[in-house]
Amino acid sequence: MAATDDRIDDDGARLPAGEVHGWHRGQNQTVCGLSLHRSRLRTFPGLSWADVQPESGGSADYVAQVCPRCRAGVEGRTSKRRPWSRDSPRP
Repeated sequence: MAATDDRIDDDGARLPAGEVHGWHRGQNQTVCGLSLHRSRLRTFPGLSWADVQPESGGSADYVAQVCPRCRAGVEGRTSKRRPWSRDSPRP
């Protein structure tokens, strides 16, 4: 996870705020291609993508927006099935 801002909750934990982007540990850019340094994004390696979805609640209390390009990239990678199917393959 990477976000444009962070907030401290009542327990003292740092939570993402603002716009949230998908990020994989060890990379210097988000799933949609933004540079972490140039965009001044803060990383949250301990949180999963499901934890910061506004529908889930929990760690998403301060999340204003989820990047649609990152959502498509992260959710497309986690699904086991292909987004397309071959109906009539050539011999």
